[in-house]
Amino acid sequence: MATISTLPARVRFAPSPTGFLHLGGLRTALFDWLYARHTGGQFILRIEDTDQKRFNPESLDDLMRSLRWLGLEWDEGPDIGGPHAPYIQSERRAIYRQYADWLVEHGKAYRCYTTEAELEELRAAGKPYDRRHRNLTPEQRAAFEAEGRPYVIRFAAPLTGSTTVHDAIRGPITVENSSVVDPVLLKSDGLPTYHLAVVVDDHLMEITHVLRGEEWIPSAPLHVMIFDAFGWSAPVFVHLPVILDPSGKGKMSKRKTVVDGREFSPFVRDYISGGYLPDAMFNFLANMGWSYDAEQEIFTREEAISRFDVADISPKATALPFGKLEWMNGVYIRRMAPTQFAEAVAPYIAADLGMSVESLRHDRRLIELAPLIQERIKVLTEATPLVDWAFAPAEQITYPDPTLLIGKKLTAVESIDVLKASAEIVADIEPFEVSALEAAFRSRAEAMQVKLGSFLAPVRVAITGKPVSPPLFESMHVLGRAETLIRIGNAIQALRLHAMQTA
Repeated sequence: MATISTLPARVRFAPSPTGFLHLGGLRTALFDWLYARHTGGQFILRIEDTDQKRFNPESLDDLMRSLRWLGLEWDEGPDIGGPHAPYIQSERRAIYRQYADWLVEHGKAYRCYTTEAELEELRAAGKPYDRRHRNLTPEQRAAFEAEGRPYVIRFAAPLTGSTTVHDAIRGPITVENSSVVDPVLLKSDGLPTYHLAVVVDDHLMEITHVLRGEEWIPSAPLHVMIFDAFGWSAPVFVHLPVILDPSGKGKMSKRKTVVDGREFSPFVRDYISGGYLPDAMFNFLANMGWSYDAEQEIFTREEAISRFDVADISPKATALPFGKLEWMNGVYIRRMAPTQFAEAVAPYIAADLGMSVESLRHDRRLIELAPLIQERIKVLTEATPLVDWAFAPAEQITYPDPTLLIGKKLTAVESIDVLKASAEIVADIEPFEVSALEAAFRSRAEAMQVKLGSFLAPVRVAITGKPVSPPLFESMHVLGRAETLIRIGNAIQALRLHAMQTA
């Protein structure tokens, strides 16, 4: 297994709060966190909000909630502080101004007074910025200042030679310096561009490794140039592979995607509300570009931490296999202790049924039903249709299609006889326990010469209102004797009415 460094790593996840966190961003944060924990280092959360026009106030809350849902607690960040605070770029404006001025004073950057109209003229002609103010005389600069012309600070990129970025998983990436056309470092409003802020912050916060998406590869040589201009050592760069959409045709969209008739969301919040477990998502995303080993897809957080090294990340793009996420989520659900599962599923059922989460978590019915449905679902949102009947009063269990109360190869009259016999068993059985109920129902079906499946089908529909439900005798026990009798009685009345109407 390859390795980059055994030193404690300082890594940062530095999103822009312009929208809701998507799975690609969460994967980046996860890899950051894993490497920090693997090396005994620190995971820093930094908010890059210099693009104020696209700032979304809901984004920061969504971001922090999503990271914490996955269990990615940060060691330093905007809400908990740290030795390099503040961790929000818009609060570090004076710092960026100081370093931009330093570059100007040392001939590494310059003030550019080019107007927006002049820049638009260049763009219309298909030309890049022409460095027209790179070598102004003091007199020319003074004239612009006397006019009160606003200015930006541009980086004075080297005009000759080349710059090489050493990417830990992709190898050297070299560009000719002349191809970098003096980008803006500080805007006229005093806010930095990404290029200045990211370099200054990574240096001051002592970042050792930068893990980010491969879309930042074109900017990496510029960042190395800026590090060099300050005389600073650049961190280790790791440009993570792009995540493709489920079809494998193109980068994962930041909008919902339909593949094979199914809609898939790129946003983490939809998986939280959609009933996915954080441990399953952790495991799933860890497999996107990294592998625990060739034989093992399911692993614990501790196992991932023990093996994770950025040198083992593959640079190859990977399609997002949502089907595997569902499968993996089902595996994690089945591995939960029944009490843990009940705790996890309660908020989803409570929201669907308009109940209190806390009261539901302590409800005997859910505690009994949890292990009965745990094997049947892949996401927590699938639970409610399997158990809603247990929390509804008897009068809400209706039979819009009374034929469902008729057992296979039985008539309506014969099915009524089955329901009556079932009511007798429920009324008289002692103790009212699952094993006793099963023995009594099997015996009565045999005595009436009715196949067990045909005997039980009307009873199942009678007490749940559905042809498919958790195991029947356990369901009766959940309801209790009195409630079960009421529902069977209601079903007998419904089936009698149906028989009369169709006679």
